[in-house]
Amino acid sequence: MSSSGEMELPSRLPLLLTHEGVLLPGSTVRFSVYSPRNMQLVKHRLLRGTSLKSTIIGVIPDTKDPEHEIEDLPSLHKVGTAGIAVQVVGSNWPKPHYTLLITGLCRFSVSSVLKDRPFVLAEVEQLDKLEQYTSPASEGADGELGELSQKFHQAAIQLLGMLDMSVPVVAKFRRLLDSLPKETLPDVVASMIRTSNKEKLQVLDAVTLEERFKMALPMLTRQIEALKLLQKTRKGNPDNEKRVSLVHKGFPGRQFNLDEENEDEDSDDTTALERKIYGANMTEAALKVCIKELKRLKKMPQSMPEYALTRNYLDLMVELPWNKNSKDCLDIRAARTFLDNDHYAMDKLKRRVLEYLAVRQLKTSLKGPILCFVGPPGVGKTSVGRSIARTLGREFHRISLGGVCDQSDIRGHRRTYVGSMPGRIINGLKTVGVNNPVFLLDEVDKLGKSLQGDPAAALLEVLDPEQNHSFTDHYLNVAFDLSQVLFIATANTTATIPPALLDRMEVLQVAGYTQEEKMEIAHRHLIPKQLEEHGLTPQELHIPQCTTQEIISRYTREAGVRSLERKIGTVCRAVAVKVAEGQNISNMESLTPECQGQQAAKEAPPEMPIVIDHAALRDILGPPVFDMEVSERLTLPGVALGLAWTPMGGEIMFVEASQTEGEGQLTLTGQLGDVMKESAHLAISWLRANAKAYQLTNIVGAPDPLEGSDIHLHFPAGAVTKDGPSAGVTIVTCLASLFSGRLVRSDVAMSGEITLRGLVLPVGGIKDKVLAAYRAGVKCVILPKRNEKDLEDLPANVRANLDFIMVSSLDQVLNSAFDGGFPGTASACPQPQILSKL
Repeated sequence: MSSSGEMELPSRLPLLLTHEGVLLPGSTVRFSVYSPRNMQLVKHRLLRGTSLKSTIIGVIPDTKDPEHEIEDLPSLHKVGTAGIAVQVVGSNWPKPHYTLLITGLCRFSVSSVLKDRPFVLAEVEQLDKLEQYTSPASEGADGELGELSQKFHQAAIQLLGMLDMSVPVVAKFRRLLDSLPKETLPDVVASMIRTSNKEKLQVLDAVTLEERFKMALPMLTRQIEALKLLQKTRKGNPDNEKRVSLVHKGFPGRQFNLDEENEDEDSDDTTALERKIYGANMTEAALKVCIKELKRLKKMPQSMPEYALTRNYLDLMVELPWNKNSKDCLDIRAARTFLDNDHYAMDKLKRRVLEYLAVRQLKTSLKGPILCFVGPPGVGKTSVGRSIARTLGREFHRISLGGVCDQSDIRGHRRTYVGSMPGRIINGLKTVGVNNPVFLLDEVDKLGKSLQGDPAAALLEVLDPEQNHSFTDHYLNVAFDLSQVLFIATANTTATIPPALLDRMEVLQVAGYTQEEKMEIAHRHLIPKQLEEHGLTPQELHIPQCTTQEIISRYTREAGVRSLERKIGTVCRAVAVKVAEGQNISNMESLTPECQGQQAAKEAPPEMPIVIDHAALRDILGPPVFDMEVSERLTLPGVALGLAWTPMGGEIMFVEASQTEGEGQLTLTGQLGDVMKESAHLAISWLRANAKAYQLTNIVGAPDPLEGSDIHLHFPAGAVTKDGPSAGVTIVTCLASLFSGRLVRSDVAMSGEITLRGLVLPVGGIKDKVLAAYRAGVKCVILPKRNEKDLEDLPANVRANLDFIMVSSLDQVLNSAFDGGFPGTASACPQPQILSKL
C-alpha cells in the first residue's frame, strides 16, 4: 500500500495456473493444486513466505489441464486476478496436493513471462486502482456509468427481497450490498450468483467500470427472472389441487384420490387403509399378502379379537420402508475430517469406513458390510458407530443384545400367539423409516440361551450378506430386504460368540489407549464435555496437562476412558461448589449488612480460573489408587510378572511361589482354570527334567526340586477367575527363581505358552498385554518369537519406549529374565532376538 491509500502490486508476480474456476476481485475461491508448477509455487513462495507481499500471487486461467502438464507452458489468459492466499492445506491422499483459499484483490495483465520453471514468474501491469472506488468523483458519477450503477444496485436489492434472509450466504450478501461501494458490486455479485466460468471470464476481461456493469447486469436480471418463474410455478400448483393415481402392477384400473376429505377416511377406514397399501410401494409378495388380509378384514366384524390383530399387522406393513432410503454422503475428504474430529486414534476403524465410502461411491449397489468392533469397555465402540451414521448421513438405531435369551426378540412372534409383535430388527426399521440405516448391535457377545431358543442362531440370517436380502420375520411372514443396512456389532471378546455367527462378521480389534492417547482424548473431548455438563467454562476451571497425566497414571489404570471421564466429572463437581459459593458472595447486595458481614467472614470468592494442581487433586480425589511400583513386589526370589488378557483389556499379573518341607505336593490358589493349572504342572515337570542342567535344588539340597518339599503357587487378586495358557513362561520363571534363589529382573514382564519339551508357543491379545505393561511402567517385555508380527499394531510411542525380547524356547526366557543370564542357558540354545525400542 502506498501512502495515498492506493493498492500497488509488485511488478513481478508468481502465477497460479487454474483450469477450473475464475477468481474475481473481492471474491474468495478455493482451488485444488495438483500440477508440478503450482505445487512448486506453493512450496517456494506460500509456505516459505514471511511477509505480506510474499503471499500475493497471480491467479490466471489457462487453456490446458494442469494435471496433464508436461513441459510446454500453457497459453495464458490475457487478464488475471491478484490475490492473497489466506489458507493453505496439504494432503497426501489419494495423491499429494494442496488446497488454497484465495481472496481476490485487483486485475492485472501479463507483460512478459520471465521464467516458467519451477513455477511461472511474470512481469505484470496493474489494471484496477483502489482510488477509483473511493474518490468523490466515483461516488457521485453522472451519465451512463452512474445510471448503470444505480440500476445494478436496485436489481441486487430486488434479488435479495426474493431470497430467504435466514440463509448465511444471503445475509452476507445483504451486508456487502450495504457496505461496499457500488462500483465494486459487479465483481462481487458475479462471483455469488449462478454463472458459468465463461461468463465470469467476460466480467474479468471488462477492465472499465462501464463494461463491467454491462456484462454483469444481464446475469443478475436472468437470476431474478428465474426466481420469479419458480415462485409462479409453486403458486400455480397448490397441494390441494394435486390428484395422484396409483395403478399397481397386477391391479389395473384401481385409482385413488390422495386428497379425499378426512370425513370420508373416518367413515370408511378400510378404504383409507387400502389406499395406503397401494401407496406403500411394497414388494409383489408382500402386496398379495396384504390384499388377502384386507379382504378378510372387510368380512370380519370389528367386535372380533382377530380384527385388531389383522389391522395392526396391516398398519405395520404400510409403515415399513420397503423402498424408502436415505442418500449417502459420499464426500471422502469431509468424512475423513469428521471422523478425525470425533475420535482420536482408532485408525483401523476410520480407514475401514473410508474404504466403504470409496467403494460405495464407485458402485452404488454395494451390500452393507457386517462389521464387528471387539475391544474392552470404554474405548468408544458404540460412539464410533454413531459417528459413522452421521458421516454417511444415515439414520442410526441401536439394539442392545446384552442378556437377550429369546430368539423371538430377533425374529418376532408368530401371529397365532397372543400378544405377538415383530422382532427388534423389523421394529427398528419401522422406527427409522428408511431401509438403509446404520444398525448397532451392542454387546453381541452377551447373548444368552434358554428354552425359548438361541438368539445367536436367529442372528445368522440377519448378519449374512448372502442371505439377508430376504430376511423373514415370523410376525411379517414375508421377506424383507436387509442388504442395504449397515450392521455394526460390538463385543468385548470373541470367545463367547458362536463360531458360525463370528464367521459372518468382519472383526476389527479395538485395543485400549496409551497414556498419550488418553491425554489427547481428555483435552479434546472429555474435559470440554464435562465442563459443559457441569455448567462451567474454561475461564472458571483449568486442568493442566500434568494434572491430567496424574489422574491417568495414579487414579485410573484401564484400557478405556470411562473411569477417566468419571474422575474429571468429580473434579468439575468440586469446582462447581466453589464457583457457586463465589457467586453467592458476589450477590450479597440483597442481604442485610449483618448478614453480609457474616457471609463474607465465612469465605471469600475464589480467584478465577481455578487451577487444579497436585494438592487440589489429592483433596478432591483422595490418595492415589495406583501408587505401588512393580519393582517393590519383585524384591524376593519366587516372584515373576506376567501379562494377561481380559475382556476389560490387558492387565499385569504377579505369580508368587513358596517352598516348604513336605511330601512333594503342588498347591495352586487364586481361582485358576483348568488350562492354567495344566500350565503349572507342565512348568514343574520341565524344571524337574532339567534341574541338573540348571543347577536347581530344593531346600534340603536334593537334586529333585520336589523331593522332600511342597510347592505353593499363588496368583494374587484371588477374587478374579483366571484361565488361559499365556502364564506358562511366567510360572517357569517364578519357580526357577524360587529354586535358584535369584531375583527376577524388576523391569521385565512376559507372556507365552509352553510345551513339555521347553518350546514357547504364540498367544493372543498381544497389543492389549503390551499396553498394560506400558501403563504399569515396565521397560522390557518377553514374547514368543511367532508373535513378532503382532508388534506392528502397536502405537509408535509404545514401540519406542519398550524393549521386546522374542524367544522360542524356555532357555531363552530364563536367560533374559535374570540379570547376567541363568546357569546352564548360555550354551543350551541360540541367543534370543532383542528388538530394542522399535
